Amino acid sequence: MTQRLPSDAVLVVTEEMDPTADLVVDELTRRKVPVMRFDMGDFPQRMTLTAEHDAAPWSGVLTDIYRSVRLEEVRAVYYRRPRLPAVSSTIPEPHRTWADDQALAGLLGTLYALPVLWVNRPEIDGVASHKPGQLPIAAALGLRTPRSLISTDPGAARAFCKSIGGPVICKPLMGSPLRYDDGRRNGVPTHLIDPAEIDDSASLTAHLFQEWIDKAHEVRLTVVGHRLFAAEIHAGSDAARIDWRSDYDALTYKPCTVPEPVRRGVLGWLDRFNLNFGAFDFAVTPQGDWVLFECNPSGEWSWIQNSTGLPIAAALAELLAEGKTS
Repeated sequence: MTQRLPSDAVLVVTEEMDPTADLVVDELTRRKVPVMRFDMGDFPQRMTLTAEHDAAPWSGVLTDIYRSVRLEEVRAVYYRRPRLPAVSSTIPEPHRTWADDQALAGLLGTLYALPVLWVNRPEIDGVASHKPGQLPIAAALGLRTPRSLISTDPGAARAFCKSIGGPVICKPLMGSPLRYDDGRRNGVPTHLIDPAEIDDSASLTAHLFQEWIDKAHEVRLTVVGHRLFAAEIHAGSDAARIDWRSDYDALTYKPCTVPEPVRRGVLGWLDRFNLNFGAFDFAVTPQGDWVLFECNPSGEWSWIQNSTGLPIAAALAELLAEGKTS
């Protein structure tokens, strides 16, 4: 029998197997906050939506096989990489793709219209995740950023490397992995480049080149609302010193404090994009300067909490429980 949730529920929108979201659900449950967790990929085949608009915001009911919630009684939405809605495979093309689009517009569009707090709204998250847009705003807010070049021109890339006068890295513009026919998924790591080896293959797609930042260590700074959780990342292998994502087994962590100019900069950055969460990656130079590489608006954080004890899940649950309109 479907359980009708009481008012002021939090929607947790994520894929079925998500240990990170589990931590937030556990914290919300401990606070006795009603939670409806679901994957949009179950809509419309295993979920129903009925929403009505008159003079006020949308009202109605969202139901899955376990729970139902009234839309007008939702207090907040935690959105973390769910699947997209998918109609029955028995519907032939081109009608199936059209119907998938209708399902997405109906469900996500209705949720967008709710006057509640989001962590984070996916359309804003998508814009904010692009590195070309991140760096100028960060620099304008007083954060130090690396000299960078985005180009499809091999000659321009070689000239940029020459102008740096030191090591240069090449890194992906987006975090999407390589997907192979056999189902394997591999991330593309940051790597040092030899300018002499830049050839015409650089013209095949856009590349991001950056000056190498000499670093004592790196920092993952997770921001929830206005609360900052910073952890030093110390690399124990050559691969991890270039890109710590290449060798998690070689990493050690230590909570740290955040310099006031960095605190102001990251909070201003999130405010500029109207985001309530961000995972920032910094290098800290031997002189103690913090250099921003990027922000992941939907970045992972559970491994930082598990390694350091920083109460990130508790902060997220507290923010969602407050449920202020974004």
